[in-house]
Amino acid sequence: MSHSENNAEARADLNRTAMKAGLFYVISQLFVRGITFLTTPVFTRLLSKPQYSDYSRYESWLLIFAPIMSLCLWRSVERAKYDVRERFNEYCSSVQTLSYLSIGAFFLVFWTFRSFFAPLFSMTEFMLLVAFLYTFAHTSIFYFQRREKQMMRYKASTAFSAATVIPAALLAVAFVVWGKQTGREDQLVELRILGHYTPMILGGFFAAALMAVQGRKLIQIDYWKYALKFSLPLIPEVLSIQIMNQADKLMVIWLTGKENGSVFAVATQVSFIIWIIEDSVWNAWLPWMYEKMAIGEEDGIENVWVILMHCFGLISLLLVMGAPEIILILGGRKYTEAIWLIAPMVTGTLFRFYSYSYTAIQNYHKKTGFVAASTVSVMFLNVILNYLFILLLGYRAAAYTTAFSYLVLLVVQALMEKRLTGRQIIPLVRTLRISFSWFAGCVCAMVLFLVPFPVRYAAAALALAAAFVYVRPRLKTIRKSLGK
Repeated sequence: MSHSENNAEARADLNRTAMKAGLFYVISQLFVRGITFLTTPVFTRLLSKPQYSDYSRYESWLLIFAPIMSLCLWRSVERAKYDVRERFNEYCSSVQTLSYLSIGAFFLVFWTFRSFFAPLFSMTEFMLLVAFLYTFAHTSIFYFQRREKQMMRYKASTAFSAATVIPAALLAVAFVVWGKQTGREDQLVELRILGHYTPMILGGFFAAALMAVQGRKLIQIDYWKYALKFSLPLIPEVLSIQIMNQADKLMVIWLTGKENGSVFAVATQVSFIIWIIEDSVWNAWLPWMYEKMAIGEEDGIENVWVILMHCFGLISLLLVMGAPEIILILGGRKYTEAIWLIAPMVTGTLFRFYSYSYTAIQNYHKKTGFVAASTVSVMFLNVILNYLFILLLGYRAAAYTTAFSYLVLLVVQALMEKRLTGRQIIPLVRTLRISFSWFAGCVCAMVLFLVPFPVRYAAAALALAAAFVYVRPRLKTIRKSLGK
């Protein structure tokens, strides 16, 4: 067999592996992670609006804790695979140790001065302790899932997710119901925290032990230096993204009260629907894209990515059209106001997804400092806009300012990729054209809230039909390309 034939066969194997693993991962993650989403209607009815807002705020703080305290070292895993190769397990177990040392140092400080830090983050001592146990465990989950994903092994990762997420959802519901039945109304938030995070903590520590056994190396200074050099510049970037994700909710609570905060939190759950799908597809997509870049075949990336962009734009539009019924199911009539937040929220999530293609390419080329600098700048813009427009126009404005900030982030990251690499694998003009089209469609679709639901669903059916006509010939082209 000739060298060219060997290369063709290798490319075909890569595509087949990526497609099989990616499809399996996306479907399984939609099921596993959708379980958590499906419990939302239960908790909006069991908890009062202030309690639902308190739990949402607690979740927001935990998402901010993890990247800071772990030094964001798990972000180096995807890129490290191409440098350490057969020592990949060694690398993961060793760098995990460094993250644990960092989290441990934070824990000593926070726990020693818990009388100051617990009230600062609106937590009890119990909530603060659970927050740190979860930060340890969740860091190991990050390492394990990124390692398995990069090796295109999705069965173990999915089984692990199912073994933690499903018990977490069921236990949280059971504990809150028990609390309601036994008159512990003032402890429902803590009971939900105990039920949800206990399986996650146990599962995370199991993953930590598994990686330590498989890697058989807990300390390796060279790996630590590599991870620190790659990841430290990303701490501001990851922290900024989490602040952008959570600041709108926290600022709505701070500036307008828990009632509006709970409405905003329920609307966020709808954007969580598309985020679950986007995150699952992205985690399946990224290893394939990195492999294509590693063998110098970037030209095959754009057409597939554009199809994904349109697919998620369509999903966003359909979510907006179905917003009144979705909110009624999730929260009941007391959260009806949330329907007017869905369009900006889901398109903001869409813009963030579109920006991933530019930041991932910079990370592949180890230009992490530039990624962080641009993200931090946009984060400050987002916080300032949130503050000004919430005060001027009310809490709904936060959804639009966050969407605008994600659009700015997309543009900045695309321009940064062009400056650093000399090209854009996904042209910015094409991305912006697609972005504005779907944003306009989603905002205009809110007019359909004023008509009977059969009219809205007829419009949704027409949108699906038009999308099928557009996508079908392009899917054939992509299949042929992947086959080659």
